[in-house]
Amino acid sequence: MGEAIGQILAYGVGVALSPFPIIGVVLMLVTPRARSNGPALLLGWVLGLALVGTIVLLVSGGAGPGEQGEPAGWVSALDLALGALLLWVAVKHWRERPRGDEEPALPKWMHAVDSFTPVRAGVLGIVLSALNPKNLLLVIAAAATIARTDASAGGQAVALAVFVVIGALGTGTPIVLYFALKERSRHILDGLKLWMERHNSAIVSVICLLLAAKLVGGAISDLSS
Repeated sequence: MGEAIGQILAYGVGVALSPFPIIGVVLMLVTPRARSNGPALLLGWVLGLALVGTIVLLVSGGAGPGEQGEPAGWVSALDLALGALLLWVAVKHWRERPRGDEEPALPKWMHAVDSFTPVRAGVLGIVLSALNPKNLLLVIAAAATIARTDASAGGQAVALAVFVVIGALGTGTPIVLYFALKERSRHILDGLKLWMERHNSAIVSVICLLLAAKLVGGAISDLSS
């Protein structure tokens, strides 16, 4: 279990540093339904990560290391494919980054958060965590990494839970600040929102590039051994 947790920490951090969900949470925390919508989005976020991770673990059952301790060929091929896709996401976001004084493009749903209900906020959390290309690839990579270890089913479940908790830190931190500091958190959250808006593309690009290098490098090493 320790091996599985150690190998998925980077993927959890990559999921946690997701600018748009963090911006979305901050926006919801300044609406009249802040006390319900913020936690609802976080709950949806956690459920989305857990759902995709569980599905991948079940599909990857029996993908543990071989007799010599090496991963199966298809597992290395999966890592190579995920790495290539993450590289594509990195390039795509880098090209879309704002230049000069250009305003960053924001999703349309951010302009409608005032009208969100808790149910809608929860669904949005699921969509952002489970269907966003970057997060989907990272969850698949993390769950596949857990599945290939020789940890028991219980150990794999614990490792996935650790991944989900780490992945929820980004969206959860603004909510903790809101309830802990109340009105005093407004200045901090506004600054965080503006910084995330401006550097969203660069943040996603760097994260995807680093994790793509990790996946591709590991896959090439496994396939050549």
